[in-house]
Amino acid sequence: MGISLSGPRWDRINSAAVIACARRIYHDYLASGCVCAEPIGIVIAATPSGQSVSLGRAVFEPPVLLPGEQYIPLELVRPRTSRGRTPRPFTRG
Repeated sequence: MGISLSGPRWDRINSAAVIACARRIYHDYLASGCVCAEPIGIVIAATPSGQSVSLGRAVFEPPVLLPGEQYIPLELVRPRTSRGRTPRPFTRG
């Protein structure tokens, strides 16, 4: 049985809360000062009611998820400006 690392089922969770939680964990990782390598994503835990909490970790290789954990790819955690998108030029319409 394979594990999909494409991200959580967005129709089953509060996506804004999950991404905000993953961003806090990523920020804490960066603030720790021991940034040796860039993680591939964040794994966050969920309470029995399904609400995400601020418990989680940065992962550097595909993780084995425990029940109640969600994998959030780093592309969804970073601000849009650092995802490699170029801003649209401003034009007056």
